[in-house]
Amino acid sequence: MYHAPTHRPKMSSARPQVTRAVMAQTGLDEDMLQVLVHEFYGKVRRDALLGPIFAERINDWGPHLDRMVDFWSSVALMTGRYHGAPVPAHTTLPVTKLHFDRWLALFRETARDVCTPEGAAHVITRAERIARSLSMAVEDAQRVCPHAVPVLR
Repeated sequence: MYHAPTHRPKMSSARPQVTRAVMAQTGLDEDMLQVLVHEFYGKVRRDALLGPIFAERINDWGPHLDRMVDFWSSVALMTGRYHGAPVPAHTTLPVTKLHFDRWLALFRETARDVCTPEGAAHVITRAERIARSLSMAVEDAQRVCPHAVPVLR
């Protein structure tokens, strides 16, 4: 009769090694991502197109910025710190491709100002994918339920 072992070997994660490799290749680190997120959302808050959308939904910026630092740590450095669902959070927003294009323009500008050239390229590539994905999700939601989401023009 077979008896299963009473202990299992502990599995180690490759995540720390991947994070270290990305950091070495890009020059990105947690401090740089913190500055990137804070400077970027400072621009967003002052932006005539994006600022009002955020102001209507975010009262306490501290937790939002912390969540966004975790998000970019996960996206850029593969740390796994972010545990959220960005698509549902964005599909009800009154936004169009114009808003995502503006978001990307501000993000690119900030990334180039804050990050190393390699780091900026790394986060910009990811931001472009994210914006494309969220924009398509929002468009799909608006097509399915066109009267549920007021679109700003």
